[in-house]
Amino acid sequence: MTAGSSPPPVATTFPLGPQWPTIDPFLFVAHHDDHYPAANETLGPQASLDGRTIGNDFGGLDGWSMYHGSEIPGFPSHPHRGFETISYVRQGFIDHSDSLGATARFGKGDTQWMTAGAGIVHAEMFPLLNRDQPNPMEMFQIWLNLPSQDKLVPPYFTMLWDHDTPVHTTTDGAGRRVDVTVIAGTLGEAVGQTPPPDSWASNEDADLAIWHIVADPGVEWTLPPANDERTQRMLYGFAGSGITLGGHPIAPKTGALVDATNAHEFIAGPAGAECMMLQGRPIGEPVAQYGPFVMNDEAGIRQAFTDYQNTGFGGWPWPADDPAHPGSDGRFARHASGRVDIPT
Repeated sequence: MTAGSSPPPVATTFPLGPQWPTIDPFLFVAHHDDHYPAANETLGPQASLDGRTIGNDFGGLDGWSMYHGSEIPGFPSHPHRGFETISYVRQGFIDHSDSLGATARFGKGDTQWMTAGAGIVHAEMFPLLNRDQPNPMEMFQIWLNLPSQDKLVPPYFTMLWDHDTPVHTTTDGAGRRVDVTVIAGTLGEAVGQTPPPDSWASNEDADLAIWHIVADPGVEWTLPPANDERTQRMLYGFAGSGITLGGHPIAPKTGALVDATNAHEFIAGPAGAECMMLQGRPIGEPVAQYGPFVMNDEAGIRQAFTDYQNTGFGGWPWPADDPAHPGSDGRFARHASGRVDIPT
């Protein structure tokens, strides 16, 4: 790039798999897209589990995985320290339980935002609620780093319900629409809900945004620039027929590191497009990660293991490692304080 010239709209592209690479301050994105069959009486799949490595089933046999679940798909109790998980659901349901005593069931359009901080244990199970029809489940779990001064903040759990999550809608001259669900950040008059108090997203100059973009076939839209010239931006076209950004084609099921400093023309392909967009100002610190712990160095990782072995991060208050709520329950959240939210 010559002096005074603008950076290219697309710096690099890569194919999308179950886990998506990303950039500081994010750690990675897991895209779970499972086509579960009808449910049995225990909220698991009404299908044989033969041929699966129960307890570690990630093979996608018949279009779905049990993950670490044995009866109900999902992730039984496991610890985290030093970062945040942001779980955004596109289809299906998730039953959450944690060592704070919080629990929830959330579903399509809902986001759970959890600051692991000094340490938390939680379970994320995928209950199958339909006995007479398939149970598709699709969710995105985003790992967001914490800066060194916030690695050991108190853990925190909150729900961003679908009906409170703003959507910014734009219509082009041909009447075609782009709907952008603003999970975090701001787009026009759509202001995302308040993130946890110790999140990197709570810093005014973090310029953090998480958007779910749904674009009609052929729609033309302007993707606006970020607020900070240091901000980095990733765009993931996970469904549809791809897009063109600033004249640069991005193929279907492709992610891209894109320029965040300028506005760019966004054109959806002939079958429309769905994208996730992540952006933020980098934290700019060393990252040491081992499994469920993300610290700044190896000493921090060793201390995390020692603390978990000695304290269990507060212990596990639930009668099973893979708790799930009754099939008749709707969406709700019971916070550690005892407050209960039931979304409208």
